[in-house]
Amino acid sequence: MTTPNAAVYDLATKDLDPPLAVVDLAAFDANADDLVRRANGTPIRLVSKSVRCRYLIERGLAKPGFAGLMCYSLPEALWHAELGTSEDILVAYPSVDHDALRRLATDEHARANITIMIDSVEHLDLIDAAAGHEHARIRVCIELDASWRPLGLVHVGTRRSPVFTPRQAAELARNVVARGGFRLAGLMAYEGQIAGFPDSTGARTDRVVRWMQRRSAGELARRRGEAVKAVREVAELEFVNGGGSGSIDMTSAEDAVTEVAAGSGLIGSTLFDGYTRFHPRPAALFALPVVHKPTRGIATLFSGGYIASGPASASRLPSPYLPAGLKLLPIEGAGEVQTPVRGKAARDLRLGDRVWLRHAKAGELAERFTHYHIVADGRVERTVPTYRGDGQSFG
Repeated sequence: MTTPNAAVYDLATKDLDPPLAVVDLAAFDANADDLVRRANGTPIRLVSKSVRCRYLIERGLAKPGFAGLMCYSLPEALWHAELGTSEDILVAYPSVDHDALRRLATDEHARANITIMIDSVEHLDLIDAAAGHEHARIRVCIELDASWRPLGLVHVGTRRSPVFTPRQAAELARNVVARGGFRLAGLMAYEGQIAGFPDSTGARTDRVVRWMQRRSAGELARRRGEAVKAVREVAELEFVNGGGSGSIDMTSAEDAVTEVAAGSGLIGSTLFDGYTRFHPRPAALFALPVVHKPTRGIATLFSGGYIASGPASASRLPSPYLPAGLKLLPIEGAGEVQTPVRGKAARDLRLGDRVWLRHAKAGELAERFTHYHIVADGRVERTVPTYRGDGQSFG
């Protein structure tokens, strides 16, 4: 992968004042094409959390190979249903938002287009309590825990659903079918220990991670297949969703899976730099201006403390990208009001010059900027709102 020249982005945005964020459209489109290639014919449900910009979501959904939207909150799904972004919206996380559940229950268009997640009878009880026991039929999806539990002693993966075995999945399916007001539409299992865990970081543990992921993938393929079979003996399923940007090539090969999910791979944030399976191009960047030159080899940038969620570690810090060779100072890191960088390239930086950085996580950059400037062919083709620019914040 060839690193672009900072001058391209500097020139494209020369009439704009930083801080600002851009999306390189050629990189975004190339990443989308690569995801489709890796999915090998399995439809990709676009994960909105990793994009958080209507223009980019709509562009992704328009590409052959993408079908359906995965939202991270019910209010977000209701917003997209109202906009007509997609007629097939899956909410990836259970909702306990009573107002949103009432809106869903009373909106025929939304109910036809939105499927919400459950992993327990308690979720059904909560929906009934919010919407009333006589509410119209709501589409639901069962989440199967995709973590790896070798010997039953260790939990490797995200802490999500209590539904782990095929028997538990079938029992929950029977509860859904037995109750009025619900329609079982799908089953989902997200293997975070594979999709979201880099295996080529240069650390001594990389070989162990790859071994874990192979073992986990084999175990999950068997268990997911058995769970789908057990649930289908109770009710027909419209879809079985799995995977993520880091694992869609493996997940799409499973016979039981009918669709995969991806979003981060469109953006190419720094947490995806350490994968052997794919190498997305950096599509979203942000520019900070130089406001101090405390020494010849250090340039201090305005703002920049855009720290990603997850475990507090250096991997969650933004990374200087262009000009090449700059690094954060370990003592200061990226700060709310200033971010010093050092390196050979810092010697040539002057007040007002720009340094381009990348965020650690794909979607969270959109929470820091109200607009993305879309760069194509060396110019800003258009400026589009992020969720924040649209006046939306879904938590």
